[in-house]
Amino acid sequence: MSAPPAVEIRGLVKRHGGRAVVDGLDLTAEAGQVTAVLGPNGAGKTTTIECCEGLRVPDGGSVRVLGLDPQTGGRELRAQVGVMLQDSGLPTAVRALDMLRHVATMYAVPRDVAELAERLGLGDFAGTTIRRLSGGQRQRLALAIALVGRPALVFLDEPSAGMDPQSRHAVWELVRELRDDGVAVVLTTHLMDEAESLADHVVVVDHGRVIAEGGVRDLVAATADRTLRFEAPPGLDLSSLAAALAAATLAVGAPTPGHDPVVRESTPGEYALSGPVTPDVLAALTAWSAARGVLLTSLSVGRRTLEDVFLDLTGRNLR
Repeated sequence: MSAPPAVEIRGLVKRHGGRAVVDGLDLTAEAGQVTAVLGPNGAGKTTTIECCEGLRVPDGGSVRVLGLDPQTGGRELRAQVGVMLQDSGLPTAVRALDMLRHVATMYAVPRDVAELAERLGLGDFAGTTIRRLSGGQRQRLALAIALVGRPALVFLDEPSAGMDPQSRHAVWELVRELRDDGVAVVLTTHLMDEAESLADHVVVVDHGRVIAEGGVRDLVAATADRTLRFEAPPGLDLSSLAAALAAATLAVGAPTPGHDPVVRESTPGEYALSGPVTPDVLAALTAWSAARGVLLTSLSVGRRTLEDVFLDLTGRNLR
């Protein structure tokens, strides 16, 4: 018989100011897996996780964490669940390593503090008060605090935010080790490459509901689409370009009705064209640019990324 999920949410509803921030959401996170919960700002993902952590009381539905209700299983869950919040709420006058040592005393069999501190590079600022730590240093300390009790389940909110590349990869390696040891990891992040690198299962949330879920490969391979990236002067007339590309797609028969290439300017002067990137679409792109005297550089065609999927699902408008 298979083990029950580490987190099981069914029909979760949470209202704020009369509006359903979470609206009938279902979510499952298994032991020994990294589950990445993604969504734009205001999508409801943080509220969902706070209901799992017992920080908010649901208005409807059910939440089970390690088989228990977070509202009634507090003591037992605190011994088995690690929580890393981006706003850690740690006392700012305490020295970093003293804080970690203090938290370790609250558990029956904590991890070795010295080993954990070395893994996360806490030694360089061990004697510094928390108020004087940089954002990345606070994140590393918050992660150590979440892990020192040897949790069976850990919630990580933006675990590598503000970190330099070396720290970021050290954190990723530690997360992979947790998964391999059978720990359930629930990760919320805005960094698509972080989710793509770590997640076994991805859940995309928007408007309080799950709008897509699955493995990273399944999500990015849901269509035969690819992404063409190129550089050009900023501010191209993308509506005119999109029309030319749509005409090229229609001329050879679009794979799906209305499924045309989509072009966006990801950063000034850097463009991404996603959709059915065929030779005809490529020819239409170069013909359109030649007619306007626009030089395209650094053209490359590759598979769609998780970020491409995320933007297709949630839109490109600012929230």
